[in-house]
Amino acid sequence: MQRITVAKGDGIGPEIMDATLKIILAAGAQLEIDEIEVGEKVYLAGNTAGIAKESWDIIRKNKIFLKAPITTPQGGGYKSLNVTTRKFLGLYSNVRPCMSLHPFVQTKHPEMDIVIIRENEEDLYAGIEHQQTDEVVQCLKLISRPGCEKIVRYAFEYAKQYGRKKVTCFTKDNIMKQTDGLFHKVFDEIATEYPDIINEHWIIDIGAAKMADTPEAFDVIVMPNLYGDVLSDVAAQITGSVGLAGSANIGEECAMFEAIHGSAPRRAGQNSANPSGLLQGAVLMLTHIGQTDIAEKVQNAWLKTIEDGIHTNDIYKDGTSKQKVGTKEFADAVIHNLGKKPSTLKAVSYSKDVVLNLPKYVRKSPAKKELLGVDVFVHWNGTDANELAKQIQQIESNNIKLSMITNRGIKVWPDGFKETFCTDHWRCRFKPTENNLITKKDIIELLSNAVEKNIDSIKTENLYAFDGKEAFSLGQGQ
Repeated sequence: MQRITVAKGDGIGPEIMDATLKIILAAGAQLEIDEIEVGEKVYLAGNTAGIAKESWDIIRKNKIFLKAPITTPQGGGYKSLNVTTRKFLGLYSNVRPCMSLHPFVQTKHPEMDIVIIRENEEDLYAGIEHQQTDEVVQCLKLISRPGCEKIVRYAFEYAKQYGRKKVTCFTKDNIMKQTDGLFHKVFDEIATEYPDIINEHWIIDIGAAKMADTPEAFDVIVMPNLYGDVLSDVAAQITGSVGLAGSANIGEECAMFEAIHGSAPRRAGQNSANPSGLLQGAVLMLTHIGQTDIAEKVQNAWLKTIEDGIHTNDIYKDGTSKQKVGTKEFADAVIHNLGKKPSTLKAVSYSKDVVLNLPKYVRKSPAKKELLGVDVFVHWNGTDANELAKQIQQIESNNIKLSMITNRGIKVWPDGFKETFCTDHWRCRFKPTENNLITKKDIIELLSNAVEKNIDSIKTENLYAFDGKEAFSLGQGQ
């Protein structure tokens, strides 16, 4: 018997959760359920997190969380509970199977059967943003080696355990050579440990185009957070409907399972919502907790129901569907089919042992770290980089000199182009003079000089080499 935490959520959430629980309990799921309140009611009661401390305690005690969609009120001050839960509980892996149900659900891709595994905690979703000048805001993209290693290893272990033949990595490391470059590098390193699984890398833009056009070319796809968020929804939609897809969020201790769609408040209380997405999340939950026989029974009954043409309004189509039903009636149809298997769609068979071998991250020996310079970002309302350079050179010292100015990453001094449009946000790169080493005291002196000369420095980034290799980007045009 497994004790789990359940949140029925907002909008259509309570209806689809009731339907989902009815199905999996009828199938024989061995569950004890603790229900908590999260979402809109909690937000509007004054809790900007959307969840009470007592609810966190229950989730952390039970480890397994089945959550219906919630509504986050519009306006500032409210944080996404989905993002918060993933980060607080260390749910680093988001798993989204996307399989075509052709010919019973309309799709242009009848052979599609892919699993998207998305890093879930970092990248641009770290949520670290600042306005720095009148015209420029920034969002920090954070990619860590532990984050890369955990998600890439999860993807290969998933492929191994579920009999998948290939793992593909999507990044944009031709542009973001440090961040996406690290993700790609770690992928290549870990791929060598799985010689029986094909591995490949695609640049995200052409990879996304290929996935949308020829998804049967892929099997398991692993990628950083933002790309994975976007493309997993695209993948779900081109299988036939986002409403049919479930999602697992897996951590070293806890796990959360959900549908990938939202709370659809306009459809609430109408007995018309499709519970399939949340049901798919529940199937992922059952396999995760080792109740694979129940997961198999539920999944095959669901496939049989889809195959029988018993469809809710979102996927109903004249000529293909046979009966339009509501949420409750769809659940009853799945329950009626428990113990049956589809005849056209491929029936599933889950191994009793689907525990993934995921060792804890082991920190590497630190590299030799050398300070090679500093980027000082400046708020300046002028437009002539040559004029700015004259002002910035006034703050140089004997040990450190201005070597480059960029604007939005494009080199504008020295030898900039007059056609380059510039904002009020300038990166001024300082390097040590020949045969000198730079220290942090030099940087402090530099910033003190900027204060004296009324130069508005808004941030700095130190330039390092690790084991002798420069670990910072060049300016575009260098």
